[in-house]
Amino acid sequence: MSRALITVAVLAVAAGVVGLCISFRELEFVSDGLVHAVFPGLVVGSALGGTAGVLPGAVVAALLAAVLFTVLEWRGGVSSDAAIAVVLTGMFSLGVVLVSRQDGYVSQLQDLLFGRLLTVTAAQLWQIVAVAALALIIIACTWRAQVFRAFDPDGFSASGYRPLATDLWLGAAVALLVVAGVQALGVLMVIALLTVPMATARLVSRRFALLVPIAIGVPLLAGVVGLWLAFDWSVVAGASVSPGAIIVLMLVALYVVAVLASLARSRVARARSGSRGAEVRA
Repeated sequence: MSRALITVAVLAVAAGVVGLCISFRELEFVSDGLVHAVFPGLVVGSALGGTAGVLPGAVVAALLAAVLFTVLEWRGGVSSDAAIAVVLTGMFSLGVVLVSRQDGYVSQLQDLLFGRLLTVTAAQLWQIVAVAALALIIIACTWRAQVFRAFDPDGFSASGYRPLATDLWLGAAVALLVVAGVQALGVLMVIALLTVPMATARLVSRRFALLVPIAIGVPLLAGVVGLWLAFDWSVVAGASVSPGAIIVLMLVALYVVAVLASLARSRVARARSGSRGAEVRA
């Protein structure tokens, strides 16, 4: 249980930082594409090297997909959505074909899709920490360029920066975070970790300095509550539930609360504005 909590904390910090770049660059679909594209790498790595081969296989597949997305968008003459759709469907289908040819593929497929958060080993935890740290280092080294690119793309190009290089570095960081998260949460759940916390943070606050702390706190809270519920249901009630799925449901619940709170604030603000206008006219 302690390793699962540490894993959630590490992923929350990394997702809070990298998620800001994803959100302001509107790269949610790219993240979804990377999540699905990493699937064949997981399968091939597991087939060739067992548990020890999962990480190298996932890293290779994720980085390859990130480069393909960026290059196809810049050089291929196709829209980014079309490039992502082609790579996403092709690589995910390849992964399904590869895993279906192995013995006991149903159990293995379930592990790859939904993760093994409650059974993360010490070696896997260190791998997750190392990969997430590398993603954070990339963002830290290119932070000013990433923020500049997100808020003023025309000024970014005019200032002599290289947009393609910046996009490749961001793609690499997102790919590494996908690899870190997919071992614990699975292919189908990690996309929520990349997108929902920052989306929630942007509803809670408009101050740029508060976005990352809020985006870190949201998955931390969802992770702690989700792990507690999953552990309680699995051990006490004897029900087999996916902790990753419970955590994602908690993330979605927090997002819904943030949406409702934002709507309430907007309604109150309009009511106050209307009352002030009436007082002025009076």
